[in-house]
Amino acid sequence: MATRGAKAKAAQVSGDRLLDAAVDVIRAKGYSATRVEDICAAAGLTKGAFFHHFAGKEACAIAAAAHFAARADALFDAAPYAALADPRARALGYIDFRKAILQGGLPQFTCLLGTMVQEAYETHPAIRLACDRYIREHADRLAADLAAAKAIYAPEATWKPESLALYTQAALQGAFVLAKASGGAEIAVECLDHLRRYVEMLFGAPAPGRPAEASAARPARTLDQRRRRSSEPGHEGYTGDR
Repeated sequence: MATRGAKAKAAQVSGDRLLDAAVDVIRAKGYSATRVEDICAAAGLTKGAFFHHFAGKEACAIAAAAHFAARADALFDAAPYAALADPRARALGYIDFRKAILQGGLPQFTCLLGTMVQEAYETHPAIRLACDRYIREHADRLAADLAAAKAIYAPEATWKPESLALYTQAALQGAFVLAKASGGAEIAVECLDHLRRYVEMLFGAPAPGRPAEASAARPARTLDQRRRRSSEPGHEGYTGDR
């Protein structure tokens, strides 16, 4: 039993190393230019280990999309803005946090999902579906705060929180493209400043001394919600124990 457990742990570690490497390499080189050998070299593992976990590069990319999304969930759950009581402050804090993490080289702060779907949307429909799924799931998290803020600060407005949440993702992905084209984060920072001003305008300024009861706390994410990606279609082709 101990040997079986050790093997399962080793499989999990090697699988995660390959997924981390796939995220990094694809963000830097793009999906088409990335080879299995590149992922193995970045992970420090053999092709045999790669094919133990994945049927091929596409299966690895789909699992990497789920892995990237799960890492993002953890990052944003732990961000300081997530603990704010006021949903308007959380929505604006999300944009501020997005701006704050525009650090390091382009592959470090740009989006794996946007990178892959821009080049593979027609040739690899399974990758397109995975990217669409995780972009929308991330937007749904923001939409919950936007809906709560709208109920308090703009109850008569006709815009929909779900479409506004997707608009933020469109603005972010466009900012990443411009950052890649210009070779730096400066234009992306300016784009996020514009996005913040727009969202702030939709809600208006909070009234001075607004009662605390007007705030709406974010529903807690359950452990099952955090884990569900490991057993859903985004992980097809990844056979390591998680």
